[in-house]
Amino acid sequence: MYSINETIVALSTPPGEGAIGLIRLSGKEAITIADTIFRGKKLSEQPSHTLHFGKIMSGETIVDEVVVSLYKAPHSYTGEDVVEVSCHGSSYVLQQIIQLCSKNGARMAKAGEFTQRAFLNGKLDLAQAEAVADLIASETSAAHKTAIHNLRGGFSEELKQMREELIKFSALIELELDFSQEDVEFADRTQLYSLIHTLTTTTEHLVHSFQLGNAIKNGVSVAIIGKPNSGKSTLLNTLLNEERAIVSEIAGTTRDTIEEILNINGIQFRLIDTAGIREHSTDIIENIGMQRSKDAMNKADIVVYLFDLKESQKSKVNVQKEAFEKERIKYLLVGNKIDDVDLNKVKKEYDFGHTLFISAKNKENILQLKDVLYNMVAEGQVQQEGSIVTNARHHAALQEVLSSLIGIKNGMDENRPGDLLASDIRRCLYYLGEITGEITTEDKLDYIFSKFCIGK
Repeated sequence: MYSINETIVALSTPPGEGAIGLIRLSGKEAITIADTIFRGKKLSEQPSHTLHFGKIMSGETIVDEVVVSLYKAPHSYTGEDVVEVSCHGSSYVLQQIIQLCSKNGARMAKAGEFTQRAFLNGKLDLAQAEAVADLIASETSAAHKTAIHNLRGGFSEELKQMREELIKFSALIELELDFSQEDVEFADRTQLYSLIHTLTTTTEHLVHSFQLGNAIKNGVSVAIIGKPNSGKSTLLNTLLNEERAIVSEIAGTTRDTIEEILNINGIQFRLIDTAGIREHSTDIIENIGMQRSKDAMNKADIVVYLFDLKESQKSKVNVQKEAFEKERIKYLLVGNKIDDVDLNKVKKEYDFGHTLFISAKNKENILQLKDVLYNMVAEGQVQQEGSIVTNARHHAALQEVLSSLIGIKNGMDENRPGDLLASDIRRCLYYLGEITGEITTEDKLDYIFSKFCIGK
């Protein structure tokens, strides 16, 4: 844990040449340090939330003309005095201003230290603070929507309500323990049972949402596999609407995996075009490519098995289908080249589920394929209001909460004594508090904020 009494400084815009750069100071000496190097109005005498034009000076030398933003404690992002210097984006200018701040008493901020101070000063809880990093990293509308919801406290509010309800009953059960010899009940067991049922349902929904949340945050890997010349590279090009992969009639043209990003309704799908897989090949390079294809298939979130409707046999496709199911691989069977076959006959032949029929070359049913991929991940949840868990730490804690709630319910079903119920309730409260930071350790905070960018 870094000292919260020190004033910190960092560049808050990406390094490198740009039109504008932003340098942020935070701490009790932030305004004093800024006044030392700024020539314009005296900042300590100005009201909070104001902008001031002036010059940054190194002795009698002008470093740059700047605009300074002033935020006085506690009405700032960190809860401390904050000064932000907007200057020209020259690497030299930025370096000179930061060095002047350091020379006058500021130290360089560590990764995530501004947001860490916002948490420590009560401006954000821990779940909201982590949402800041998610918002910065968001690259799709779904990731942005989820991060904004969590940053505004939507997820935290759900957890807060859960904790408050549990704390009420916890206090009453603890009170019962003080009067254990008098055999009295202060906590209504019927109401507690109803509450536990409601909280269990809510927690199960949050735990289940992590599958979608992880896809929103990290994307979904989709391996396109199949035999040589089944049209995998053509399908990749069609989905991307560009000639990304080389296409030819020669079997084994694709020798290595090709990975590209496709955004479908706000979720990023990482499409992996793989080398064709066949039973035997004497080509060493092709064999290496086939092994990489199998590795990509085993690591993918979804496998699209593409087969040529003219060349494939139903029995072999069915064998592949059964192999996916045996290995518990999430898959989609896609029959390609419908422009060369009798589609009605083909649909009757390949009558098992999870099958789509397309023409990658003529772009037939490609929109349907995108919709199916999206629904395999989203299951209609993205457009719903409410919290979606995107953080693995939150997911792990919620699993412990769920386990504790089940323990409380089982305890009431078995008429366990109040001290055992109280123990499970305390455990549940602990893990709820761990998510929002009401219960945490310095080591855990340092780890969480070390993953932030410097300057935030």
